[in-house]
Amino acid sequence: MIDSGVVNICFHGIGRPNRELEPGEASYWVDADSYRSILDEITGWPAVQISFDDGNESDVRIGLPEICDRGLTATFFPLAGRLGAVGSLSCEDVGEIARHGMTIGTHGMVHRSWRGMDPVTREVELVTARQRLADAAGAPVTEAACPLGRYDRRLLSVLRELGYRHVYTSDQRVASAGAWLQPRFSVRSHDTAETLRERVLARPGVTKRVWRGVAKARQRLR
Repeated sequence: MIDSGVVNICFHGIGRPNRELEPGEASYWVDADSYRSILDEITGWPAVQISFDDGNESDVRIGLPEICDRGLTATFFPLAGRLGAVGSLSCEDVGEIARHGMTIGTHGMVHRSWRGMDPVTREVELVTARQRLADAAGAPVTEAACPLGRYDRRLLSVLRELGYRHVYTSDQRVASAGAWLQPRFSVRSHDTAETLRERVLARPGVTKRVWRGVAKARQRLR
């Protein structure tokens, strides 16, 4: 039983991409108006955390300004191997996002599953990419988001050994507040404020668990 709940909402691309997309990636891009209306919707939810995956240039061009305008915070998970590429964030962009008080996490070097990696690939994806992003952000990187939402026990064990404070997945369920493993709901291209509300908060017990978590957090802070 979850004593307290947090809803993690994950965005990918916003608006029109300026690069060639991977197969299936277009289904995770939303238009700018939908993004703004979804932000307005989730701003009123009791316990929500926002994140952005992949490091598309729309993160800094559209995503960040709208987050700041609403007084929100978010965690950005760029791909280190795409920094500076057309349509993706540059190292300077990552630094700007961090200077606005946002958290920079890692999504690895390239967009590939972290399951079943050999030692060399594991070093590149989990250590080298992390350092490259930390250098760009000017701060340590302690959060990780599993590419493609794929993980297993071995991977989680390695991530713990490497000292990551939180690991984010795409399991489409409410998270336990403060838990090391954080499932997220991914925004899809067809989503609107209404469909996201129905998909997330209409689930049995989700709203109740989220409100309960907020109430307990407030009690602890008194």
